[in-house]
Amino acid sequence: MWAAAHGQIAVVEFLLQNGADPQLLGKGRESALSLACSKGYTDIVKMLLDCGVDVNEYDWNGGTPLLYAVHGNHVKCVKMLLENGADPTTETDSGYNSMDLAVALGYRSVQQVIESHLLKLLHNIKE
Repeated sequence: MWAAAHGQIAVVEFLLQNGADPQLLGKGRESALSLACSKGYTDIVKMLLDCGVDVNEYDWNGGTPLLYAVHGNHVKCVKMLLENGADPTTETDSGYNSMDLAVALGYRSVQQVIESHLLKLLHNIKE
């Protein structure tokens, strides 16, 4: 958990290779994925996603990895999460979903990634 939160790529890799549970949650039910997403550590996010962690884990602080990535304006993390099944409709405790949050914070690049993803989903439904 600490290694993911502080961008320690080699430590995360070592721990995962030696049997550490990537699903383990911290005291506030925050996941290693949420912590890595909040800081934009894309290499760690990829490692954790490759381990099959829950991309939609909701923590006691009212967030998911996607919401943390959006809040941090981490475009690459947002894209990776959406490509791996993150739910863009999940809301914070205060009622904001990922698009609402991106708009409220003025993060245009994040908005574009989410819009593109939603359009792909809609296109797939029509087919």
